[in-house]
Amino acid sequence: MVSKDQRRRQLARAKWERQQARRFDRARKGRRLRLVLSVLLVLLIAGGVTAFVVLTGDDDTNDEASDAEATSSPEPEEAPEDPCEEPAPGEPSDQQWDAEPEMSVDTGVDHVMRLATTCGDIEITMDTEAAPHTVNSFAFLAGEGYFDHSPCHRLVTEGIYVLQCGDPQGTGQGGPGYTIPDENLDAPELEGGVYPAGTVAMANKYDPSADTGRDTGGSQFFLVYEDSPLPPDYTPFGKVTGGMDVLETIAATGAAPADPTTGTTAPYATVVIDEATVEPVND
Repeated sequence: MVSKDQRRRQLARAKWERQQARRFDRARKGRRLRLVLSVLLVLLIAGGVTAFVVLTGDDDTNDEASDAEATSSPEPEEAPEDPCEEPAPGEPSDQQWDAEPEMSVDTGVDHVMRLATTCGDIEITMDTEAAPHTVNSFAFLAGEGYFDHSPCHRLVTEGIYVLQCGDPQGTGQGGPGYTIPDENLDAPELEGGVYPAGTVAMANKYDPSADTGRDTGGSQFFLVYEDSPLPPDYTPFGKVTGGMDVLETIAATGAAPADPTTGTTAPYATVVIDEATVEPVND
């Protein structure tokens, strides 16, 4: 899990890297200007006054635009205020299993997964008939306490709009040790290549360029807080039926700069699942 201090350090590191990049750019422009002046001295001797006006005018304009951009884009000194509470006492799970659990859920009824998070409660109604393996796996993992004390490690705020959870270690690389098949990829709500807001779907390792990595779902899942353009490659197994405002608050708080080693953008909000439960929907 990324702590507040780690996020502040990430911000400080990102700011330092931007400062270094600007210093390097200024030094590069200084070297280029000296080179241009040296060349132009030769041109002036040969009577190339017009060339001097064009080249230096273009360089001055670029410098002014860069300075204006830097002045008009203030950098945040630290992360925004965290809207979430402190996590409940406890440690993330490190349990692993060799095989997918045997089917034990009633596939004739929907199931509800309730996530009690540090930012508020989220309710997900899961379509057992459309995604029986997925719902059965979530019921098993929740029953084992696998999701308890686990962070939601990734927030995407550009291109697609999702909060990703389900890895107890918070690295984006974890899973329960087994995989489950893709399901419900022909769901009519995915027509047009969009996962609608409120959709809950499985993360996986599918690589469309090589058509490899099918049926690699584990425990990681994502919650869509705005309509997101995605190909129908990720099992949609549920919908947010409570706590959409919680997701919107998390999204509004924003994401930290990408981790330089993983590329993951963690939410500024400290989103931790204190407890996850799954039960059938009662008629």
